[in-house]
Amino acid sequence: MIEVSEVSKRHGKVLAVDRVSFCAPSGMITGLLGPNGAGKSSVMRIICGLDRADGGTATVCGSHYRQHPFPMRVVGAQFEGSGAHPSRTAVNHLRWVARANRISDDRVEEVLNIVGLQPGDWRRPVGGFSLGMQQRLGIATALLGDPQVMIFDEPANGLDPFGIQWLRDLLARLAHADKTVLLSSHLMGETEVIADRVVLMDRGHVIGEGRVEQLVAEHGSLERAFFSRLADHRNTDVPPTGGDKR
Repeated sequence: MIEVSEVSKRHGKVLAVDRVSFCAPSGMITGLLGPNGAGKSSVMRIICGLDRADGGTATVCGSHYRQHPFPMRVVGAQFEGSGAHPSRTAVNHLRWVARANRISDDRVEEVLNIVGLQPGDWRRPVGGFSLGMQQRLGIATALLGDPQVMIFDEPANGLDPFGIQWLRDLLARLAHADKTVLLSSHLMGETEVIADRVVLMDRGHVIGEGRVEQLVAEHGSLERAFFSRLADHRNTDVPPTGGDKR
């Protein structure tokens, strides 16, 4: 489980995250949904110990990320791209990460197969990978420690329709295995399909949360639910829908 309580973060004069609180339970896919600049990535970076919060707490399985002796065995995270040096091959990148975290080399081949990278690509420099291939390698890195908690930042970026279907199936399998899955997205139609519950964000604030099926039942779609909460938050009229189709 991920628990975020009253977390705030400033980047210079900008209050990027303002007293954000939510829980992401195990056995479910929780989506952080909001436009660019909503604070989604900032919250995820705080959860993963990459940034320090100015206030509040974020814990994973009851402890702060940095308190876990081998955090990759507890939390797997994928941020933009693969995180690999462009001159490294995929297999060497994963072996380096595995050995740094006392994970068996046998796991490297397992995760490469899970994410669908072809064996012929394993020993190619990552700098020659397409965006979709880099996303798959980033997801493989997150899976390496077989962690209980999985965090994905815009994981569908760069994936073609077949890749998006593969991603949906992977996330569903992880949740079915009782893992905690947290993903960020600004794609409302795709989040409606993938997520079990959502946390709606705008300008560093949580403006709503709940189970997707309940929000869709109340508003007709997740997109309409988001814009309804956004209108309440910004005290403006709801814009016309139709920008993000499934």
